[in-house]
Amino acid sequence: MNDLSQHTAAVERLREVVSRLGSALIAFSGGIDSTLVVKLAHDTLGDRALAVTADSATFPALELDLTRQLCRDIGVQHMIHNTDQLRDAEFVRNTVTRCYRCKTDLYSALVPLARRLGFAHVCDGTHLDDLDDDRPGMKAAREYGVRSPLLEAGLGKDAIRAAGRLLGLSNWDKPAAACLSSRIPRGELITLSRLKRIEAAEAFLLSEGFRQVRVRDHAGRARVEVAQDELDRLFQPVIGDRITLR
Repeated sequence: MNDLSQHTAAVERLREVVSRLGSALIAFSGGIDSTLVVKLAHDTLGDRALAVTADSATFPALELDLTRQLCRDIGVQHMIHNTDQLRDAEFVRNTVTRCYRCKTDLYSALVPLARRLGFAHVCDGTHLDDLDDDRPGMKAAREYGVRSPLLEAGLGKDAIRAAGRLLGLSNWDKPAAACLSSRIPRGELITLSRLKRIEAAEAFLLSEGFRQVRVRDHAGRARVEVAQDELDRLFQPVIGDRITLR
């Protein structure tokens, strides 16, 4: 089987999994994983598919704008659900349960929302390769009965990107993104001011043309991370001067 046949087969497996759902509310972050689920859900289920994006201080405004654009491009129904993890003292303490607490907060809202709106299932973008990582959020998903169509169809990251490219998704090669709270070292308090500072720094670097950016907050000092092939540009004096001025 050649590459095209493999990618087409992967799409068809996912389409079959999604079609059996009947209707679905998809937790949508704007990454390629959940975008592929949203695309197939819309193509297969039509108005019985709804993308829901959780907006909070940990989610960059640029990413929220991207979710809106992607949903317009796909043609799927889209809803923004406002969350506030900072009201959870355990989350703010930034312990090992941070991701679990965040996802529990999300699914405890999305599951009843889906029920109220008449959607049979809540779905996420968990995939095969996630099983190799420590992902506390998956525990929360299991506890709330969240379905993972990519995982059920046996798709890993490479297959997902290939399928996204095949289907013409604009973000098929978008670098993976993590919430802003992940930029703060474990055990240090997550505060609104720190999150805003991180978001502003990353937005500035993205506006300078860097494609993959992380700005980590270490006791008030910024540690900037970019992709390997962008390091030389980061160290150019003109870029360094602009960063310093910020």
